[in-house]
Amino acid sequence: MKNYSYIIIDDSQKGVLQTKAIADGFSELLFLASANNYSDGLNLILEYKPTLVFLEIDPEDSASKLSLALINELHRFLKVIPRVIITTRKKDLAFDAIQYEVTDYLLKPVQRIDLVKLILKLEKSESENIIFKKQSTVCQKIATSLAPQDPPSHSKSLVLCIKSYGDYRYIESKDIAYLQADNNSTDIHLSNGETVTAFKTLKHFEGVLSSPFIRIHNSYIVNREYISRIHSGNSVCYIKNSIVKLPFSKSYKTNIDLIISEIAKENYLEI
Repeated sequence: MKNYSYIIIDDSQKGVLQTKAIADGFSELLFLASANNYSDGLNLILEYKPTLVFLEIDPEDSASKLSLALINELHRFLKVIPRVIITTRKKDLAFDAIQYEVTDYLLKPVQRIDLVKLILKLEKSESENIIFKKQSTVCQKIATSLAPQDPPSHSKSLVLCIKSYGDYRYIESKDIAYLQADNNSTDIHLSNGETVTAFKTLKHFEGVLSSPFIRIHNSYIVNREYISRIHSGNSVCYIKNSIVKLPFSKSYKTNIDLIISEIAKENYLEI
């Protein structure tokens, strides 16, 4: 049985106690700490690195500054982002929360059946990730065996295998211009204009793709090899040989600065 450590961030101490009281009934859930405002909550997450964060995003006390913006801030410091479960009184912010790829959206007061469903969802996700990793390994082995063999000195581009109901689609990472989030799936945009949909979140691809892929927005990961222009004033990146403009957000501005810096280190002349 897998255990999930958690932190509760809620401006209402009553809300903290109510959520903890329900969670205490599950041996799989291990309480670490709680906080009542944005700053303390962020510090606790960075210190304890919990598996789960129960987060209030519509606080009674506006001075607590609790909101979905906390999730953006986590991307500045952590490679692995905790699974965020929204706990709030209203349904109004559910759509916004989905854009931040939260794991669940629970209405307060949290009920026992809510956590039963949450744990089942987490266990199912863990099983699917294990299966996906095994399938990816098999796909990569197949792709390697099918590909022409180059001399050992030549490095090979990573091959992604998008598997769906017995259909194996092989994509070389060097052909990917950018990836776009679409709820719980991701649209992979290729340099030839084709789009392939993978039923994994953008967060998943952020974890498995390394340089030259870099996240610039909650909804976009870009291959910097396909960036033809960066306009800081308009907060957009232009994709080579297309009319596509990708927005980048303030929370990922450091990644944009990194792209500019890396390009400048190559065969480069600034005029």
